[in-house]
Amino acid sequence: MNKAFKFRIYPNEEQKAKIEKTFNCVRFVYNKMLEDKLAYYNETGKMLRNTPAQYKTKFPWLKEVDSLALANAQMHLQAAYESFFRNPTSNLPRFKSKRRSKKTYTTNCVNRNIVIQDSAVRLPKIGFVKMRMHRSVPENYKLKSVTVMRNSRGYYYASILFEYEPEQKEIIPKSYINLEYSDTDLYVDSNGHRIIYPKYIQRTIKKLRREKKKLSHMKYKSHNREKQCIKVIEVRRKYYRQRDDFLHKQSRQIANAYDCVCVKEPDNGVSNDFGWSIFKFLLQYKLLEKGKMLISADDKMLYSVQAV
Repeated sequence: MNKAFKFRIYPNEEQKAKIEKTFNCVRFVYNKMLEDKLAYYNETGKMLRNTPAQYKTKFPWLKEVDSLALANAQMHLQAAYESFFRNPTSNLPRFKSKRRSKKTYTTNCVNRNIVIQDSAVRLPKIGFVKMRMHRSVPENYKLKSVTVMRNSRGYYYASILFEYEPEQKEIIPKSYINLEYSDTDLYVDSNGHRIIYPKYIQRTIKKLRREKKKLSHMKYKSHNREKQCIKVIEVRRKYYRQRDDFLHKQSRQIANAYDCVCVKEPDNGVSNDFGWSIFKFLLQYKLLEKGKMLISADDKMLYSVQAV
């Protein structure tokens, strides 16, 4: 199984410049390869097999960044392009915008070119970058890749992907609990407990609604609207962080306390709260790691949810 840990990193000014250059080179290679693919497809109706190495002679500054980051951009483009050929009704891949595209790139661990040591991560062509490790990584986890990203506020993060073998346990269920979705609560369990979002999350939700209402009354493309958009984004991010933290803690408590969990979906099959879907996903993999069972139930049938 694979598991990713997302940590905030603190590069210095020189490292920031190198990371930003990698973002730009990845976007450039993606757009350049897509441009050549589209031109070749319009001429021949076939798919062009091009690689980032073909462009390094004409654009030598591509050699200054991590080659694996460029290779991953090629893989992402190739996957999107092959998807179009498999399903011609879908649209062709789009060019990445310099302003609106996500600032991110992915590099793979080859010959220990990526190392985590003393609350720092060594990235290819970047060096050791200070990192805030808010949780420990088990020693038996094998590092696979790192995705470096920057959000709109200028904060840098590293999503580190690990591969591990879960312990194959055969636990005979001895403790059970039923969870049922509720429109007014997050869920109601078989013990009669109604789990709702804490007050601090509810306050954030109300604040988000107020800020979105202010945004809807502002003039399109005005300076005040741009400032309000940033404010809405920040409040929304705060809500996501609070919600995900709460759902992680709830799912961990249930996974530790019970051997078998039965989940009842809404009557119409659609929940009004997206947090319910996230909660089920978190609960599923936490139970799976412990060799426990998650059962989805409705009025007609019971079936075991397999791991993805």
